[in-house]
Amino acid sequence: MNHLDAVHVFERAGFRIIRQSKHIVMSDGERILTIPRHNPVKAFTMGGIVKDAGLGIEEFRALL
Repeated sequence: MNHLDAVHVFERAGFRIIRQSKHIVMSDGERILTIPRHNPVKAFTMGGIVKDAGLGIEEFRALL
């Protein structure tokens, strides 16, 4: 998955970008996510980020 697509999905889930450099850091006020800025983001890495966000895989796919 492209890192920009992931950022858009997490924005739909209520996360906002805090800062950007080699990684994009996002927060919803409770949780902090770190998304690497490389394409593609590996499936295992994305699965961990989705879990850290408190979303299920199906919820994540619904936001795509």
